[in-house]
Amino acid sequence: MSTADLDRQFVRAPYAVSFLSQGQTFTLVTLHVLYGEAPADRVPELRAIATWLAGWVERGFGWDHNLIALGDFNIDRAGDPLFQAFTSTGLVPAPQLEGLPRTIFDDPGAEDFNDQIAWFTKDQKRRPVLALDTVTGGHVDFVPPLQGDRTLTDLSWRISDHYPLWVEFAIPAQ
Repeated sequence: MSTADLDRQFVRAPYAVSFLSQGQTFTLVTLHVLYGEAPADRVPELRAIATWLAGWVERGFGWDHNLIALGDFNIDRAGDPLFQAFTSTGLVPAPQLEGLPRTIFDDPGAEDFNDQIAWFTKDQKRRPVLALDTVTGGHVDFVPPLQGDRTLTDLSWRISDHYPLWVEFAIPAQ
């Protein structure tokens, strides 16, 4: 990683967990990018995260197969400089989540890309990629059953302003 990408540690420490299911190793890495005053403030951290994740999977350790990055990357929209920094090393967001609201404050048709689930795909060279097919994905809209007489702002402070996202993967039978 070059010092031009990030001259300090990540704002919030990433956490990773690996597990084995049906002979497939998964590593989930959760990250939360600092929001910052201006979108340009987030570009160096997003680029550094993408570089760090790419370097991790390229090291060839047995436990890094099927690396899946997830979290609040504070990306405003597809194609913007934040999205380009996040995808610069080949991370591909889950297509099943495209167009879904990420927060309870999203306006229909103007959804942000704050939260993502992403991985490296077969289109990449020299890098282990996700060895699983994705089946489906979505988000959990907890507002209707939990809002009651609360405002959305109150609900965001009591529960969250972000919808939980999910993606289902097909694990090949052994």
